[in-house]
Amino acid sequence: MDTASLSSIATATSRREMIAKSTALASVSFLPALLGSPRISSAAVGSLPELVNSNAYVQGLTINVADSVQQKQMVAFLVDGFSFEVLRQRNQDTIEETWLGFGPEQLSVPDDFELPVSSFSKYGGHASINIRYDYESKAPLYRQGDDAPGNNIAYLQLGVPGYRISQMVENAGNILDAYGLVNVVSPSGLPIRGIVGISPDPIMFVAVNCKNVQESKEFYENLGFVEQEVPYSRPSKGTTMFEPAPPKGSCYMSPSPTSMGVLLLPGKKKKTITANPAVNSLNIVYNPSSSETSSGEDKEIRVKDPSGVTVNFQSEAAFSNIEKKTR
Repeated sequence: MDTASLSSIATATSRREMIAKSTALASVSFLPALLGSPRISSAAVGSLPELVNSNAYVQGLTINVADSVQQKQMVAFLVDGFSFEVLRQRNQDTIEETWLGFGPEQLSVPDDFELPVSSFSKYGGHASINIRYDYESKAPLYRQGDDAPGNNIAYLQLGVPGYRISQMVENAGNILDAYGLVNVVSPSGLPIRGIVGISPDPIMFVAVNCKNVQESKEFYENLGFVEQEVPYSRPSKGTTMFEPAPPKGSCYMSPSPTSMGVLLLPGKKKKTITANPAVNSLNIVYNPSSSETSSGEDKEIRVKDPSGVTVNFQSEAAFSNIEKKTR
């Protein structure tokens, strides 16, 4: 991409425009109706201006890795290939976790953020990828060099100013194609699609293959998600090979216009959809109801969508406490 093109993208999506646009958008209440789902308060989650009408937020993904070698490769793959930053780490019992992203995860405005001086990468509310390594896990989750070990996750889409294919390959990434954009299976087995573009948060959405898009849509509607306009990181908005539009029959769902979401894709006919064991969960931070808070409940709750994707709910208080301690 030439300098003029990148400049036009950056100009069209300046950080002030992003924040102003995000603040103006409203979202619907997040009221899960599924059995076993948490009871959600109508109060806003966090204190970011653009979340004033949101009581839940898609915070990112947790990815399983099989061993310490794969763990190191996955971190290097994201950092060197896509310019992720290591945000925080934690060792607890037999589990080691590393969170990576493109900016602060806290659901409040960071103390050192100042408009118009600070870059958007210093603002709060960024999604993250949590790489989870359990020392006691012995089962191989993914044989590097193969296709993804399951097809329910089509890809995680990243909109970044640039990427390095050589570094992806060096760190055990399996390049599927790289014409206009890059499709690569990461060292952990998570498929990733990289787009050269500018997005408020480069971690844009998770694309999920569905046996029945309508059934999956109803599942996420019961979790409080609503159909939203498909987000793009380039001004062409899906009209070129550099960032193509989703196939006909797709549906983009998110609890808020400013939150990461899920792109529901129609699966191929007569092809069984299987869960990718490398993907531990899609993570949602929510504001519990007063009854749930008063009862002292603060456990994480997990449900599965029709494609076998685990959705994990964590209260805002628990998330903020852990996020602050592990920075």
